[in-house]
Amino acid sequence: MNEQFENEMKLEFLSKSSNEAFARLTVAAFASQLDPTIEELADIKTAVSEAVTNCIIHGYENKIGIVKLSAKLYQNEIIIEITDNGKGIANIELAKEPLYTTKPNLERSGMGFTIMESFMDDINIESIVGVGTKVTMCKKIKKEETNQEQIEQMTSMP
Repeated sequence: MNEQFENEMKLEFLSKSSNEAFARLTVAAFASQLDPTIEELADIKTAVSEAVTNCIIHGYENKIGIVKLSAKLYQNEIIIEITDNGKGIANIELAKEPLYTTKPNLERSGMGFTIMESFMDDINIESIVGVGTKVTMCKKIKKEETNQEQIEQMTSMP
């Protein structure tokens, strides 16, 4: 992309489950610059949580690796990339199917990608078996416009 972003952050952390909350809260704090609603912020946090958990549980399995997270702000949009150098996904379309999981013994719901797709405006998954996976998610923050009637009410107050 040749677009100029208004702000950008990058983060790397070990693929430990204790870092999932850290990633989620860091992205939420960064996204707060766009003044999202509580619901929009919850959507972003949930999607980040799912993507990071997928890296930890599926990408690295029982090994420790590095999860890379970057977030960019552009106008009213946040673009989040979460990358691992884990085992990769053999069949992305199958992995996106609701209730599909490769870890039924861990009581995984198989809803990770479905949740990400439902909470974000756009999601792209790139993966190469043996190399890793990159999930890119975008969310537009829809700032509520103050309409003329609200302005008039505010200015007419004593």
